Amino acid sequence: MVAGLFISFEGIDGSGKSTQARRLAEALRAAGRDVVLTREPGGSPGAEEIRALVLNGDPDRWSAETEILLFTAARRDHLERTIAPALERGAVVICDRFADSTRMYQGLSRGDLRETVDKLHALMIGREPDITMLIDMDPAEGLSRALGRQGADTRFEGFGQDLQDRMRAGFLELAATEPRFRVVAGAGSEDEVFARLTKALPELAEALA
Repeated sequence: MVAGLFISFEGIDGSGKSTQARRLAEALRAAGRDVVLTREPGGSPGAEEIRALVLNGDPDRWSAETEILLFTAARRDHLERTIAPALERGAVVICDRFADSTRMYQGLSRGDLRETVDKLHALMIGREPDITMLIDMDPAEGLSRALGRQGADTRFEGFGQDLQDRMRAGFLELAATEPRFRVVAGAGSEDEVFARLTKALPELAEALA
């Protein structure tokens, strides 16, 4: 077992990543592991306040540049107050989205701002997950799922399927260049997806057996 393991979950809206992140956390806790399940934007009191600003309301409320600054501020607070302390004590941190979502949503979808995202990340965050689980989902199915959810966080679903198509392509392209990624097909039942996910995590095989 690896102490202080940082795992992020990524994917388009409606891919099921939040459900799979929760299931992984539950399985590891049942095996006796210290687990922190968190999310972005959010995960700390200050970051949750920023989340409320950026995820609700008119999709054109913020410029892409403003969103990058807001998300980076939220991530810095999240890292300082939640992620880093948990890793230091040897916990497994499971985060529903991290910097890769900003690279996709703000860096690629609303202008050629990927370089800006990466520069801000290097300056203010300086940390990537040890493992990133990408739950790959058909964009039309994912959007249908996302729009059918009950909740106030509708910021990005409001951009429509064109954004979902670009996000899926962007995530898969990023996964092909970053060894920390593990791509898991999101089609099928929750149990089927979780079975694929556990096979993709040999580092945790003993706990997930």
